[in-house]
Amino acid sequence: MKIITISIILFFSINYSIISQDIQKNLDSLSQIYNFTYEKLNNSNKFDQRYLLWVIQDLDHRNPDGKTFKQRVFLSHKSLDKPVVLVTNGYSSMSAPNPNYSNEITDILDANQIVVEHRFFPPSVPDSTIFDWKYLNIENSADDLHHIHEILKNIYRKKWLSTGISKGGQTTIYYKYYYPDDVNASVPIVAPLNFSTEEKRVYMHLNKVGNDTCREKILAFQIDLLKNKNKYLDIFSKIADQFNQTYNRAGGLEKGYELLVLEYSFAFWQWGHGCNSIPDSNSSDENKISNLIMVSSIDWVSDQGIENMQPFFYQAMTEIGMYGYDITPFKKWISFSKNPTFEFTIPKGVIIQYNPEPHQKIDCFLRHKASNMIFVVGGNDPWGSTSVDISYDTNSIKVVKKNGSHFTRIQNLPEFKRQMVINKIKEWMN
Repeated sequence: MKIITISIILFFSINYSIISQDIQKNLDSLSQIYNFTYEKLNNSNKFDQRYLLWVIQDLDHRNPDGKTFKQRVFLSHKSLDKPVVLVTNGYSSMSAPNPNYSNEITDILDANQIVVEHRFFPPSVPDSTIFDWKYLNIENSADDLHHIHEILKNIYRKKWLSTGISKGGQTTIYYKYYYPDDVNASVPIVAPLNFSTEEKRVYMHLNKVGNDTCREKILAFQIDLLKNKNKYLDIFSKIADQFNQTYNRAGGLEKGYELLVLEYSFAFWQWGHGCNSIPDSNSSDENKISNLIMVSSIDWVSDQGIENMQPFFYQAMTEIGMYGYDITPFKKWISFSKNPTFEFTIPKGVIIQYNPEPHQKIDCFLRHKASNMIFVVGGNDPWGSTSVDISYDTNSIKVVKKNGSHFTRIQNLPEFKRQMVINKIKEWMN
């Protein structure tokens, strides 16, 4: 009993000695305990202080005595009297280095902000000598966030909210599932919850989204690009060469081109393109290929694009799911004999097997147990077709923006819904 009492006293003496209005002093103290490094960043118009932290994470949190790597974390400080918005990236932290970057909920709450780069995305990547794809899983990513919370909750004692966009929104969901008590509220934005590597709900969505006229125009454009691909391939090939894009993993240039044509309908609705932008029969061949590349992106399934997005594709094919392409309307003009999926994106020599169990358990949790969650969804966004369906068992809210794309955010919701979301966030964050 005496040993336990001494330990408790020691813990609280360390814990409370850390708290100071001087954030750098706090980080100094914490870095000695948790073994991380940090540096002060440039000033910001929005925050009083900014820091870059390199946090030591277990490669496998199931094995705390094993190998480790460094994860990049951006801390933007306003006041110890304000709440914290924890932004969970699903990829590399591209926006966080900008001194004035702030998430929309950070602005709503006038909060401190912590942005966490996702494991295995550059530069938060394990050294090549210990790199192993099997440690890129949703439970480890949630453990990463929990460890960061364990460190910085010593400074920030007010309420915490986690939020993320798209795959970052998925990461918010996983964090809530594995550590439901770490944060007071969670707001995933345009985040899917898939149950297979070929989500059939996406096919159903693409067959009914928008109006008949627009869908027919998209289909006619895709058929033209495939039916007459011999005359288009030369133009496509020249542009691919200009951008140094190759398509060996996809099965060659022709199959790469076909995959971009198949991607067109998904990407069109995902990013909210207008039907008037679709080239018609009077458009030049060059204009048609330019539009294809603008909507579907020339590097979507190129060797170079896959290399840049490798962690995403690995996770999609092992745990977080993906969509495929329904070739039913195009069988006469296409090289594929069955619906293409994305197994071809997996690194050579890596053996994978999709595991639906984590998402099934998470779905049950979100429907029946999770509290203080707001799911923001774009009505036209194909990813919205695989978003979570909530029940009346919890106080969670799902807000769908009619005709909204993957660019749907709280700030561009219709006024009534926007204010409802803001009021609920403020209520939960007191």
